[in-house]
Amino acid sequence: MTNGTPLSWAGIVRLGLVQTALGAIVVLTTSTLNRVMVVEMALPAMLPGFLVALHYAVQMTRPRWGYGSDLGQRRTPWIIGGMATLAVGGLLAAIATALMELHLAAGVALAIVAFTLVGLGVGAAGTSLLVLLAKRVAPERRAAAATIVWVMMIAGFIVTAGTAGHYLDPFSTLRLVAVTAVVSLLAFVLALVAVAGVEGQPSAIQVDAASESKPAFREALAEVWSEPQARQFSIFVAVSMFAYSAQDLILEPFAGAIFGLTPGQSTKLAGVQHGGVLLGMIAVAALATGFRGIRVGSLKSWTVAGCLASAVALAALSFGGFHPDTWPLRTSVFALGFANGAFAVSAIGSMMALAGQGRARREGVRMGLWGAAQAIAFGLGGFSGAAAADAIRLLTGSPLVGYASVFMVEAALFLVAALIAMRVGEIRRVEGTLAEPRLSALGESMLPAAGEGRS
Repeated sequence: MTNGTPLSWAGIVRLGLVQTALGAIVVLTTSTLNRVMVVEMALPAMLPGFLVALHYAVQMTRPRWGYGSDLGQRRTPWIIGGMATLAVGGLLAAIATALMELHLAAGVALAIVAFTLVGLGVGAAGTSLLVLLAKRVAPERRAAAATIVWVMMIAGFIVTAGTAGHYLDPFSTLRLVAVTAVVSLLAFVLALVAVAGVEGQPSAIQVDAASESKPAFREALAEVWSEPQARQFSIFVAVSMFAYSAQDLILEPFAGAIFGLTPGQSTKLAGVQHGGVLLGMIAVAALATGFRGIRVGSLKSWTVAGCLASAVALAALSFGGFHPDTWPLRTSVFALGFANGAFAVSAIGSMMALAGQGRARREGVRMGLWGAAQAIAFGLGGFSGAAAADAIRLLTGSPLVGYASVFMVEAALFLVAALIAMRVGEIRRVEGTLAEPRLSALGESMLPAAGEGRS
């Protein structure tokens, strides 16, 4: 098998196991260690917040890792190398947390190194995995593939959180290090098994391409940025992911302060939102892939629709805060989750479809550019949403005005993202081949014409 052969469903699931392994390590470093530092060690919440933000900031290097994988036209070595770096970083993060009990400064210094490695590993492995999927998944399966990979990452969160939580009691820092070491090792082995033989052997064309002289990284990045479609999609990713993440840190406080929910009730509300996200992803995957032979809409149309629906849901949530006694909060939050899920999975599918459009052998750089935009926007969005809600509350003396204002700004950003998405090029199938994309006018119908391929 050459690495140009479309992946079977089994092959897509196998690559999804890499995301499961990645999620298993990430959930320990960004969630479990966060709680240990703040609760068990009584350290300022700013410390883990800084470390998590650092791991996002380091992912600005994603274009460089994508460029490296483009040079040899092989993605598997970069996935394995990234997972090895991530596993080492995860273990060092646990060791650093334990060290903080004995020597705070040394522990923090080691944690900075560890979370830097975590960010580098996530960037290298995640970028190369998405490029491999983009090159090997048939166009009609991209929505389903995006859903499978995302759900398997969430499965990694859930399984690791439940299993590791069981073995962490009774808690000790030594037990924390031991559990993290086992999870990191198992995750790395799982990733090795998942990628073994999936990419296949490079074709003769790809071997020739790999032997050609390559431009320097900065030149390759400048070439990709000069492509209108790649640049537009980068801006779309940044705007939409900022809007997507800005409510992360304020939704539960909003439910507690405005609707009077207890901590337990607000936690369940977060579960309702995540359930909506999952159902939104599955619905779009089924409709865009062609459940029972009936395919509805293109990935582009679902991306735009998901952005518009997210804007409506956020505006409704803002309005509902002024009517806490009568507003159906759970239904509103579920609708937000469903819209976010529909947007997210279709955007990922579109990203996979567009990665190969443009200058040849720049798939890794494009995917890295979009991954960096996503990571930066996600990190800034969560912090900015919380900071803006606090600032407006201090200025107005009203927590409700603070929360409602942030939700409305998010809604406006989703509308902007929808407009940008409508301008991003759409892949068209012409006589059995994929033609170069064209830029769509703002007023063009979101549904494809008869016989048109779906991106």
